[in-house]
Amino acid sequence: MGKKTAKSTKKFIASGQLKKTITARRKQQQVRKRISGRRGAKSGNPKTTPADEDADGGVEESPKVVKPRSSKSKPTTVDDILAGGFMEDSEGEGEDGEEMYAESAEESSDADEDAEDDIANEGSFSDVDDLDSEGEVHLHELSKLAEKDPEFYKYLQENDKELLDFDPSAHPDVDMDGDDEDEVDEDMDGQEAEERLPILTMKTLTQWQKVLLQQRSLRSLRKLLVAFRSAVHMNEEGQVLAWSIDSAKVYNKLVTTSLRYTPVILEHHVPYKTLPDGRFKPPVQTKKFKTLQKLILSYFQNVIHLLSQSTDEELLELAVKESSKLIPYIITSRKTVKLYLKKCLELWSSSQDSVRIAAVLAMRKLSSSSDQSILANVQKGIYLTLVRSTKLTSGHTLPAITLMKNSASEIFCLDHGSAYQHAFGYIRQLAIHLRNSMKIKTKEAYKQVYNWQFVHCIDFWSIVLARACDVRSNAEGSDNELKALIYPLVQVSLGSIKLISSSRCYPFHFHIIRSLLRLTQHTDTYVPLAPYIVPILTATLTGPRPKSSTLKPLDFEVQIRAPQQYLKTRVYTEGLVEEATFLLADWLATRLIQGSVAFPEVVVPIVVSVRKSLKAGKNASGKDVAAVKVLVERIEDAARWVDQKRKSLPFAPGNVSKVEEWESGVRAKIEETPMAKYAKILKKTREKRRKLIEKARKGEDEILEEE
Repeated sequence: MGKKTAKSTKKFIASGQLKKTITARRKQQQVRKRISGRRGAKSGNPKTTPADEDADGGVEESPKVVKPRSSKSKPTTVDDILAGGFMEDSEGEGEDGEEMYAESAEESSDADEDAEDDIANEGSFSDVDDLDSEGEVHLHELSKLAEKDPEFYKYLQENDKELLDFDPSAHPDVDMDGDDEDEVDEDMDGQEAEERLPILTMKTLTQWQKVLLQQRSLRSLRKLLVAFRSAVHMNEEGQVLAWSIDSAKVYNKLVTTSLRYTPVILEHHVPYKTLPDGRFKPPVQTKKFKTLQKLILSYFQNVIHLLSQSTDEELLELAVKESSKLIPYIITSRKTVKLYLKKCLELWSSSQDSVRIAAVLAMRKLSSSSDQSILANVQKGIYLTLVRSTKLTSGHTLPAITLMKNSASEIFCLDHGSAYQHAFGYIRQLAIHLRNSMKIKTKEAYKQVYNWQFVHCIDFWSIVLARACDVRSNAEGSDNELKALIYPLVQVSLGSIKLISSSRCYPFHFHIIRSLLRLTQHTDTYVPLAPYIVPILTATLTGPRPKSSTLKPLDFEVQIRAPQQYLKTRVYTEGLVEEATFLLADWLATRLIQGSVAFPEVVVPIVVSVRKSLKAGKNASGKDVAAVKVLVERIEDAARWVDQKRKSLPFAPGNVSKVEEWESGVRAKIEETPMAKYAKILKKTREKRRKLIEKARKGEDEILEEE
């Protein structure tokens, strides 16, 4: 009689893993066959070998049997079978594997893609077990965990405090990392045990956690990640899984443990280097890292799959946050990076704020790679996603869009050289749209400019340039590469304002003016905004008598074109006067304008035009006239204040160095100027009103929910 097959071997065959590993091995042999064929074509060798022909034939290949070391050895286990050549050919990982990556870029790319396709098919990654250090307890690592990773330590204290308290003397006698795959219910008969997958219990999971913390065991990490794959692909057809999970509590614990523990264990075994400038380098290609790489890529792809399937915001935030810590380990796999970036962009544009922030931090980590092409892909993807997300803007979506613009600007400011290339091309696109609209002059042509996407693009680039060229926070602001793009952006912005001057498009003008005002405030670049604000005031004051209406005030933050029913109404004209008054006051209160020695001369045409409109405006409401008169008085007060300051100056205006020194002193105390105080009062009033509107909007939502 032949030797009786071990129970674990039967279970392995019944689970379908044998067929899976044979299929994976054949795929690898086909890859080697194609590459050896190319290599043979160059050297004159035949493209195929008899071994290859046999491997690709229709007869099923017999598995290799691992010979026992002695007659007293234990029966063959699952790990023995997996280590015996079913998953991979030993020669393929040696000389053939090295020659494969020594081929041309095209051949290497093909092989890499096929290899990555096979990562998900790897059943157990049993070669990882050989890397474990025998019985080593990392007490010093655990004692320093609170300092090294306070977030992970806090999580253990709140959820698994018992794992932090253990007796190290009991470790050598207890094998907490046993063969969990062999745990099958004793009461089940053989046939039922073969057909049913082992059920993952909380006890098994806790054992893995203990060994991971105490020994930093790679064997336990492998088992944990194999179980994680079973959880992620649970209830999916065509998937061969290693575990069955029948408890929601175990599922949540397994997913959370995998996400939180994996970065800690990998950081211990294969640490990566962080450079002084914040960038990182992937881990050194040691034998240990090469062995772990497939396991890491498989786990990372399972995390991406989890991000695609899950709808729980807390789980999404945790998955993105923890997976970002593994970016240095997968940065060399372009396919995985591309999938991860795509998923991060999707979450960044469609999830709650906490998930959006986690996604943008992950993309920032991607951008910190020493590979400049990854940064370029991240910046391009972020901008295109932002543009697509701004097509429709309302009071509900505006906060999310604002968050996206601010977070995206941080990514672009990481590398000004790369940002310049993108900004130049996209600002040029805006200029082309504007030029086409000016040439054709049709209603459809105007829509290329007068839309939300154009407005948000102008605003986004103003945020990027204001952040990159800020004269107060950036000492190198004057020599910044991006500073050269301020002029074309201003020209495109002012050109879009001139395109249509009807009162219905004033909300669009306000959006563009606010973006340019930000540039002036942060970069000290003079942009003549008064010629575009004053005409709105004069046209409103001197226009026909507005008609009364019961419409609610128009929110200019979420409008680029006034609805037809608002035109020539009192509520609309009052809103125009209020908004134009605020923008003009805010522009005059900037460091560049109010702090200029020529401020009294700058405001002369403004005061003359506005006063003339007040006299001619017989139909203007008393509220509008009063607001404009207060503005004129504050402008005149500010002019007198500057005039009084400069009277005692001992130098002439031609002494540029002395003038700049005097202006620097005034700008250092800009908050004390009359115009700045007036603008501050207006801002407080607007902020208070905005909060009331936001509360009213949320209150309406709550009422709807209660109904």
